[in-house]
Amino acid sequence: MSAEKVAIVTAAGKGMGGAIAQELASSGYRVALMSPSGSAAKLAEELGGFGLSGSVTEDADIDRLVRETLNKYGRIDAVVNNTGHPPKGDLLTLTDDQWRSGLDIILLNVIRMLRRVTPVFESQGGGAVVNISSFAADSPLQIMPVSSTLRAGLSAFTHLYAERYAAKNIRINSVLPGYVDSWEDAPKEFVAGLPAGRLGTVEEIAKTVAFLLSEGAGYITGQNIRVDGALVRAL
Repeated sequence: MSAEKVAIVTAAGKGMGGAIAQELASSGYRVALMSPSGSAAKLAEELGGFGLSGSVTEDADIDRLVRETLNKYGRIDAVVNNTGHPPKGDLLTLTDDQWRSGLDIILLNVIRMLRRVTPVFESQGGGAVVNISSFAADSPLQIMPVSSTLRAGLSAFTHLYAERYAAKNIRINSVLPGYVDSWEDAPKEFVAGLPAGRLGTVEEIAKTVAFLLSEGAGYITGQNIRVDGALVRAL
């Protein structure tokens, strides 16, 4: 792969986002990272890229990330839309503001990012996007109603975007992780009860993302791919 390729990764200071940034940098990408704290900027410096502090819930921060990436590198080849966790609570007692917060965190951030990078992809003749979602998109949980509902919406948006831009060599997929080792205090008895008998690793998620961004996945688009160790019982 050409070392000139450039990837944006959001929420990239630690956990899955940090692992994805490291995997892409080791694969030859120049990385542009963002997170609310200074951790993404610090990691970007270590990886020879650049980073800034900002939130995916703020349209101005997304705009600044895209503009500064283009100013620095002149192109964007890949985007990984990673994010934080939406509010949890009871299905009908969550407030309107909590649901709106989830909309910003899970879905609108992706739409805002793609409004800006899609014209770049079109002018370059292609590009690739991976959204980091959750198994809850396919297997809704009562304890995660906001995440379950809106990540299902992200799955639908992923397919709609893929269908519209496939002929322009622009691909998009969503990765739906199960429980991974960024959950540091996961109860041992819970982990033992998982089908695989262990948590997934952030590195496994990162390698999946790197593949989906690669030329080897050139005919994979519009998919919502579970990486969950057989957690979800669905066909």
